[in-house]
Amino acid sequence: MKLFGYWRSSATYRVRIAMELKGLEFSYEPVNLLKGEQRSPAFLNRNPQGLVPALETEEGFLLTQSIAIIEYLEERYPEVALLPADAAARAHARAIAATIACEAQPFMNLRMQKYLKEELDFDDAAMKAWLGRWPGGAMESVEALVERYGAGFCVGDKPTTADCFLIPQMYGALRFGVDLSRTPRLKSIHERCAALDPFKRAHPENQPDAVRT
Repeated sequence: MKLFGYWRSSATYRVRIAMELKGLEFSYEPVNLLKGEQRSPAFLNRNPQGLVPALETEEGFLLTQSIAIIEYLEERYPEVALLPADAAARAHARAIAATIACEAQPFMNLRMQKYLKEELDFDDAAMKAWLGRWPGGAMESVEALVERYGAGFCVGDKPTTADCFLIPQMYGALRFGVDLSRTPRLKSIHERCAALDPFKRAHPENQPDAVRT
């Protein structure tokens, strides 16, 4: 399999975590979002959306959208499950993942921040307020869900798809200075996952296209 992505893309990061947790072999093809490589004819031929991640499967077809990719991996490679056996617990894991993907990450992504700064003239103070109100508020909702269903991880006592979505969001939140004082459980899960080898291998700083300063 070949994963097309960008080192700091949270959506790509989710897929890397899932693949590492499942112990899958894959190659990594960097797509530099800052240079606009996602809009090149070659990449648009693969993914007309011009977004990462994109996954070329063993069968040779291409998948897009991190949620769909992770669902595919779960169904295609079930040996290491990322969804709990219990139907209700599976729904809880999906709900947490959806909350992060739909209500937190879009307000932090590169395209959104570029628009806010260049088109709406957001300064640092306005950006901080934005991040606290939208991504920060969504993460407080996730904190409440984890309080109900977590036991060391987001749902239960081992990593699930919910953790695949949480950890990239925490990386972005820490990077952009989002106030996490109201999400102590999420901080604990982040620390716990950071100590596990699959999460270490998936970390943005450990990718071949990472820019180290």
